[in-house]
Amino acid sequence: MREPLVHFLLLGAALFLVDAWLRPAAVPAANTEIVVSEARIRSLAQNFSRTWQRPPTREELDGLVASHVREEVFYREAQALGLDRDDAIIRRRLQQKMEFVSEEAAALAPPTDDELTAYLKANADAFRTEPRATFSQVYLDPRKRGATFDADAKRLLEKLNAPGASTDLAGLGDTLMLLDTHYENATQTDLARLFGADFADALVRQPTGRWVGPIPSGYGVHLVRVELLAPGGMPALADARPLVEREWANAKRQEVAKAFYDKLRAKYRITVRMPEAAKP
Repeated sequence: MREPLVHFLLLGAALFLVDAWLRPAAVPAANTEIVVSEARIRSLAQNFSRTWQRPPTREELDGLVASHVREEVFYREAQALGLDRDDAIIRRRLQQKMEFVSEEAAALAPPTDDELTAYLKANADAFRTEPRATFSQVYLDPRKRGATFDADAKRLLEKLNAPGASTDLAGLGDTLMLLDTHYENATQTDLARLFGADFADALVRQPTGRWVGPIPSGYGVHLVRVELLAPGGMPALADARPLVEREWANAKRQEVAKAFYDKLRAKYRITVRMPEAAKP
């Protein structure tokens, strides 16, 4: 043990072991072969055809292949340099692609009538229709007419309901440039916005086919003749089927996407170390 040669050999062996322990494990050589398969070339040609509505020429196809090779070269080299790591844009893009995978996995079979009916009932408020009215109106200004207002309104109402009465409303009542004399298929919300909520509530309760009133509004009062009235309410499935199918499909996709994420998340143990300053 006192021989210098023995000391040298032992020291060399120790250095060899330390070097072997610290040296990273050998990694396989990077894949330097790029194969552009027939399937890939067909895909490139199909994408070109969808965009330009014609197949590519041979020169254009060669250009597509060259662009694909260029993309692949830069992609692999960027990966080798680790440029794909800690990049927020790439992370979000990969997240989006995973979400697209979940949406593709959620390819939905057409819903049955029972499924749509159940969805319609469970989400009644989303599909409920409001009353709509087609009507004519004659405006009266109480401030302008003063003490004669009641008599004027009664006389005009009798004139409008008289047999053979003219349908020309020009010159009847008082002028207000903000209002039309006729409204087509106006919703109760439209009426409330134009005349006020009280007028809208009263109008949709009037009989059809005769002049009635006066009905007060934010402007004054009106004589009205409701010609058509759709009461609104819950539509039948046959009347709202396209809308119900669309909303059912959206809800189903969200349900499947959530289940897909929950299954993936269950594979991980999540630890969140909240900074003290952010704690409530």
